[in-house]
Amino acid sequence: MVSQTERNRTRVRRRGQMPSDFTVRVATPEDEPRVSELLRSCYPALLPKAYDEAILVMALPMMTRANPALLSSGTYYVAAAQECGLLVGCGGWTRERPGTGEIEPGLAHIRHFATHPEWLGRGIGRAIYTQSEMDARANGTRRFECYASLNAEGFYEALGFRTLQYIDVAMGPQLKFPSVLMQRPVF
Repeated sequence: MVSQTERNRTRVRRRGQMPSDFTVRVATPEDEPRVSELLRSCYPALLPKAYDEAILVMALPMMTRANPALLSSGTYYVAAAQECGLLVGCGGWTRERPGTGEIEPGLAHIRHFATHPEWLGRGIGRAIYTQSEMDARANGTRRFECYASLNAEGFYEALGFRTLQYIDVAMGPQLKFPSVLMQRPVF
């Protein structure tokens, strides 16, 4: 019997969205060390292009830890290199709005996307987004919202998101992280 994840993987391949050098699967709590390692590889390398060092000194320790709630949600995904099994991408979605837990019918939120710097431009983020959209649509989502980092705005625009406004996302009592509130319909 073929699992739902394998059927989804096959659908994504048929659409030409996922190259054969990686696969996307649902993340599990056991992925925590490898997802944290991926985040530590990604964010410190890519975020300095858009943020001051003072902000990153406070934000990176929080941003580079895998979120246990996301890993156990069933709506968070990892991309693994086929040859070596290295996690090269992660991301997903939740119904709950980050920071507040609010739920709005038909709205879902893009969460904690990252691609390993050496694997950028291979369609990993797009493949994870495609998986997220298929699953969210099947669960009644009609619109996605995301709090993008400043350097990720172009990635989300390429996926069809539009910028609503620039915002500061609270990351604890001491830090407001400059971000971009973006939105996209789910087709």
